[in-house]
Amino acid sequence: MSEAYIVAAARTPGGRRAGRLSGWHPADLAAQVLDALVARTGADPALIDDVIMGCVGQIGEQACNVARNAVLSSCLPESVPGTSVDRQCGSSQQALHFAAQAVMSGTMDVVIAAGVESMSRVPMGTPMTLPAKNNMGFYVSPGMHKRYDGVEFSQFAGAEQIARKYELSKDELDAYAYLSHRRAIEATRLGRFEEEVLPVAVRMAEGHCPDELTTVDEGIRFEASLEGIASVKLIQEGGRLTAASASQICDGASGVMVVNERGLKALGVKPLARVHQMTVIGHDPVIMLEAPIPATQLALKRCGLSLDDIDAYEVNEAFASVPLAWQKALGANPDRLNVNGGAIALGHPLGASGTRLMTTLLHVLEQRGWRYGLQTMCEGGGLANVTIVERL
Repeated sequence: MSEAYIVAAARTPGGRRAGRLSGWHPADLAAQVLDALVARTGADPALIDDVIMGCVGQIGEQACNVARNAVLSSCLPESVPGTSVDRQCGSSQQALHFAAQAVMSGTMDVVIAAGVESMSRVPMGTPMTLPAKNNMGFYVSPGMHKRYDGVEFSQFAGAEQIARKYELSKDELDAYAYLSHRRAIEATRLGRFEEEVLPVAVRMAEGHCPDELTTVDEGIRFEASLEGIASVKLIQEGGRLTAASASQICDGASGVMVVNERGLKALGVKPLARVHQMTVIGHDPVIMLEAPIPATQLALKRCGLSLDDIDAYEVNEAFASVPLAWQKALGANPDRLNVNGGAIALGHPLGASGTRLMTTLLHVLEQRGWRYGLQTMCEGGGLANVTIVERL
């Protein structure tokens, strides 16, 4: 079986809700990432066998197969197909897994895995709330109600359950949120994001389009203080998490190009990394966000590595309780975890976050001369993907 190699990775900056990217149609925003991946590899666009794109809010401007619509908005020819994936927050990480599996099987040689989410234009939860308001039903079936009687599935409740289960205090959660901003600030000031970030023209939701580019993640609070973070109102009465210790609503797109040996030869490029291991599991859908812990254990077991063998970890900061519980349960080295900050500072553009994390992880490995990187995401429904890559 062939190997899967990543030969290019790029992302837009993260845009705040109603911020500097909010005027972009999501297909056009994603198209810029597709164009950048082609430009960075010098690939003939016609060589792309498929585009697999993660997106959670597949309604409105993100409906009708946003991957194909992004292709038709890009430099890629009409002959390039596209398909959209929804594995909730891990959608584009799953797109990467599908792309790697395709090239490893030999049925395809060059595939782009990507993700997009405009949370300004398609608010979180719209695919559930809009149909429900129009008498078109709700996603929880009678069978699910019977199996989970009396349960209201909620990521917010799950994040609080994790905080209590792993005995994480509000002070610890606030301190972690502050650390995420500090690390993102340092990475930005030292230019660590420059190679991975694709400059994008500013386009505001109200139609204001100043003649400038945005290159910095808009969610980073350069003036952040621990005292300010600690003062933010709790999400739930009696809870431990606040909006400051949760990921930020965000607009963004990201992607990676994945090839096999034939693809490497056809493109004439050197790989950034090899996909070493891919795992996805289902877990408790009530606590919901704990799945990265057993998923990581399984992935390491399958490839014969220990966590000590991994140089850098990207664990999505959906809520501060998720990476902290993961770190505590697995005994992970905190100095290797989200070293350039995470979604608390950079934003969490849902379907785009999977390949955003991978793009950052690949650049961290390159900049620091490290070998192995591990990425994992908590996902709605009690799911988690894990991807381990080896820098080449």
